[in-house]
Amino acid sequence: MSTIAETLVSVNQVSRYYGNLLAVNNISFEMQRGEVLGLLGPNGAGKSTTMQMITGNLAPSNGQISINDFDILDQPKLAKRELGYLPEKPPIYTDFTVNDFLLYCAKLNRIPKTHRHQAVELAKQRCALQAVGHRLIANLSKGYQQRIGIAQAIIHKPAVIVLDEPTVGLDPNQIREIRQLIYDLKKDHAIILSTHILPEVTSTCD
Repeated sequence: MSTIAETLVSVNQVSRYYGNLLAVNNISFEMQRGEVLGLLGPNGAGKSTTMQMITGNLAPSNGQISINDFDILDQPKLAKRELGYLPEKPPIYTDFTVNDFLLYCAKLNRIPKTHRHQAVELAKQRCALQAVGHRLIANLSKGYQQRIGIAQAIIHKPAVIVLDEPTVGLDPNQIREIRQLIYDLKKDHAIILSTHILPEVTSTCD
């Protein structure tokens, strides 16, 4: 990958109203590869609204959002190809094996058939899932299930990863493992995460 600094996320004067309620007020920031940005605040602070706008699931009332130079409103398909998203509740099918689920995700992301096995193996390797590939997701710990959620978010090699409360409900050891995984992933991506826990930001974000 190129070592030249490149702007992967550009949020320019973005606001969002719900009727007369101002939920997000004129935020602007840019991110480059290798950066981790934390959105910190209590419930109702606008974190989820901001993430929904960045991922293209909610239109801003004002302003512009670009993902790897693709406008999220004008070029939504191209912009979303550059995004990997893990919502607070991981979108996993627990009656699948890890391998079958990630293969399904590769198909959803339109990875060519000849490249799907390689994409699955790489995602498993990056998320330390090689040893559980043939196991049912339902039989794995919440920590492993969170890793699987991150694996599905990166399987198509997006430029930007968006993680909503990635350590919620995990025990201390699992939290440390997920923090290390985020640290390992950031060299190849820009990462945005939301949390209401201050130590999460100080331990993980730039």
